[in-house]
Amino acid sequence: MSANEYNWRNRELRHHVKVVDGIVEPTLILKNGTYLNMFTKQWLQANIWIYNDRIVYVGDLLPRTMKTAEVVDCKGKYLVPGYIEPHSHPFQLTNPEQLANHAARFGTTTLVNDNLLWHFMLDKKKAFSLVGDINNMPSSMYWWARFDSQTALQDEESLFNTENVLAWINHPAVVQGGELTSWPSLLAGNERLLYWMQETAKRGKPIEGHFPGASEKTLTKMKLLGVSSDHEAMTGDEVLKRLEIGYHVPLRQSSIRPDLPELIERMLELNITSFDNLSFTTDGSTPEFIEKGLINQCIEIAIGKGIPSEEAYRMASYNAAKHVNLDEHVGSIAPGRVAHINFLVSKDNPHPESVLAKGKWVVKEGKVLELPTIINWKQYGIGPNTYDFDLHENDLQFSMPMGLEMVNDVIVKPYTIEADVSADTLANSIKDAFLLLIDKHGKWRVNTTIQGFTSNLGALASSFSASGDIVFIGKCKQDILAAWNRLKSIGGGIVIVHNGEILVELPLALAGMMSENSMGELIKQEKQMKLVLKEFGYRFNDPIYSLLFLSATHLPYVRITQQGIIDVKERKVLFPATMR
Repeated sequence: MSANEYNWRNRELRHHVKVVDGIVEPTLILKNGTYLNMFTKQWLQANIWIYNDRIVYVGDLLPRTMKTAEVVDCKGKYLVPGYIEPHSHPFQLTNPEQLANHAARFGTTTLVNDNLLWHFMLDKKKAFSLVGDINNMPSSMYWWARFDSQTALQDEESLFNTENVLAWINHPAVVQGGELTSWPSLLAGNERLLYWMQETAKRGKPIEGHFPGASEKTLTKMKLLGVSSDHEAMTGDEVLKRLEIGYHVPLRQSSIRPDLPELIERMLELNITSFDNLSFTTDGSTPEFIEKGLINQCIEIAIGKGIPSEEAYRMASYNAAKHVNLDEHVGSIAPGRVAHINFLVSKDNPHPESVLAKGKWVVKEGKVLELPTIINWKQYGIGPNTYDFDLHENDLQFSMPMGLEMVNDVIVKPYTIEADVSADTLANSIKDAFLLLIDKHGKWRVNTTIQGFTSNLGALASSFSASGDIVFIGKCKQDILAAWNRLKSIGGGIVIVHNGEILVELPLALAGMMSENSMGELIKQEKQMKLVLKEFGYRFNDPIYSLLFLSATHLPYVRITQQGIIDVKERKVLFPATMR
């Protein structure tokens, strides 16, 4: 498939037909294989001919000549399509290239990705050029078009306006709209948002919702307004209700919502026997959680809980592809599809022994092959951040009457600050820690306190946040300043300091949000960070998402944002940001 193309050219199509006619040899022949046919849900014997990145024949025949083709005898192996992650956030410390390469090694060869970070980092021209380069990777990388920032920016209109949104919707790599985190605004009468959704639907692209805990009435209204899927079902009963209304439902197994085992148990109790409108997602899990793969782990859970293997593999590939109208490209082993194929040692073992991605070996008989680096981030001006301002002690004035109390990893509620937080160091005997959000350009700040993140840590500084602005949490102002100085010198990332000593340093050299490191190295760094934070009183499971979602306005109850402290439900600024 040519760069920047999402369909083969006429010349290439004619060439593929010549392969079937025996005029041109295939580049790869898989003979004597047992493959899962996605249309009949049967395991069938076949020979599979591949030319470069495309499957051109599946059946009983072998080519007349096989002088130049690579021939692989697949006797005793079970072949299934490459798995599809339909809801990927490819910026959770890692970057899209590292994530895709890691996922492919475990059989997930297609990802449908969030485009949010490109809005913050790049103009449209550069973003679309980068998307074109990403298309040259072994994995198939598609995108969805965001309708909002998922936080409260000081100037959202500059990023999310009709020109920008429609440009993304029109791009051939974009296969859906959403995820629709701003649905309360839609229900409140946001006509521009409804227009964007209608334009998305006119182009034959579905719209994904984000409706945690939504009532039947709300789900119905969102269906009427054009939403076609929702991955936020948290119980088997919620899965069933979404299916009954007509939604496609990705079942989630993520680092903050590892719900899949319970979802499936309840679904089977409810006698759900049709799985055609179900798929799987890991929903942007952090590197440690996906250490052993993405969708392969979901399939293992599904089969172990009693879903027939044929249905589980279908949920992991064809169902997801069909929902976003990619079923003529990916999701099955059939003529005309991209050659994403996983080779299994048994029908019930979804962890592949070998993996083909676009007709090239990613893993062969258990050996992981080195993949070339495709993306030159510097070409797009993406590198370490340059912070041309200093943080001073007068920025660390905490006099706000309301703080943020963590209920779990990502939910925070307001509380009245009763302790004296005017000291340079807060006593470990009180629950409060300093919380500061400061503009990455140094123009404004929001000062308050937080409970539940730490009991005694000196300081954490993080450029990893919903808006790319800088979060500080800690008990000691001097440690906050030390963490800032180190963060500034490495150009962004996460730094933990206690008693003046740097305990953890996780550089995010790509715009302060993404790492350049290998997934293996990144997983080690994340594990170290989590161990240290737990030693200092972090009470939950996923500090990465805690940091990311402090500013995310799609979750209750209050958030710290560029505009200040916001009441999410009322969409009201309770305490505005302070200009520096």
